[in-house]
Amino acid sequence: MMRAHMSPSIPGTVIRSPLERWLNLGGFAATHVGACLAPFVGFRARDVAIAIALYWLRMFAVTAGYHRYFSHRSFKTSRVFQFILAFVGTSCTQKGPLWWAAIHRRHHRESDGPLDVHSPRQRGLFYSHVGWILECAHDDYDPSDVKDLYRYPELRFISRFHMLSVVLLIVVAFLVGGLPAVLWWYCVSTVALWHGSFTINSLSHVWGHRRFATRDDSRNNWVLALVTMGEGWHNNHHRFMQSARQGFYWWQVDASYYVLRALASIGLVWDLREPTARVLAEGLYAPSPWNTGSPSVSSTPRPSSPTGS
Repeated sequence: MMRAHMSPSIPGTVIRSPLERWLNLGGFAATHVGACLAPFVGFRARDVAIAIALYWLRMFAVTAGYHRYFSHRSFKTSRVFQFILAFVGTSCTQKGPLWWAAIHRRHHRESDGPLDVHSPRQRGLFYSHVGWILECAHDDYDPSDVKDLYRYPELRFISRFHMLSVVLLIVVAFLVGGLPAVLWWYCVSTVALWHGSFTINSLSHVWGHRRFATRDDSRNNWVLALVTMGEGWHNNHHRFMQSARQGFYWWQVDASYYVLRALASIGLVWDLREPTARVLAEGLYAPSPWNTGSPSVSSTPRPSSPTGS
């Protein structure tokens, strides 16, 4: 049996065997190769359209589901829709909701510090973007970081078997459209989704402006906000992480929030948390919101709990 041992630097993580490390790298590389081959294997308008649709659907599952709901509990929903968010989220091939939320909550506790698993300040831009994901040292999580989620057996199940939805997507694509559909529906849309969402760990901590004087390097970037359905307003998020809305002001486009408002209108979600009036005023009257350094205004230290509880 392959043995795993605890990492001395990051509590609650394991270092896997060399075989598991190579399997992880192989799957990641094969998906990228498949995405590159897709235009040469087949180029049908239907496959391209479905790839684009799957990108946005799964991006919402990451931004609104994995991030705003599971990591920060910024709104409420039913147990059924909670599972739907988790299931669709696993199709993004970013592991399960328990792992994702635990890692992200640690990121907020340790943001840009030595124990932040994906800080550009600590380990460089490439590592923060993709290198940390390829390290099996971060494959595990501490259940105590997600006690509020761990009590649901269905979330433990889907987190353990998080590849089920990925396999289902690939099988359906192959049955409907053969290899070209697999390459477009899964490989192209997944690679785009990976690197789109990964920019929030990397570029959003080095490229953009700082409206709020948070204790990390988080930045707002409208380009990344468009690509990630609103996650690019990252400095806003680090100032008031429990908000379901990350584009705090009307000119900050936040597509995930707009979808959440639509879902709230039909009763699928409710109690969407908003930034306080004090936080909004603090950011609105910041003297130099477009600078890339720290704004001259001071802010109240962010809450210690990533869930806002």
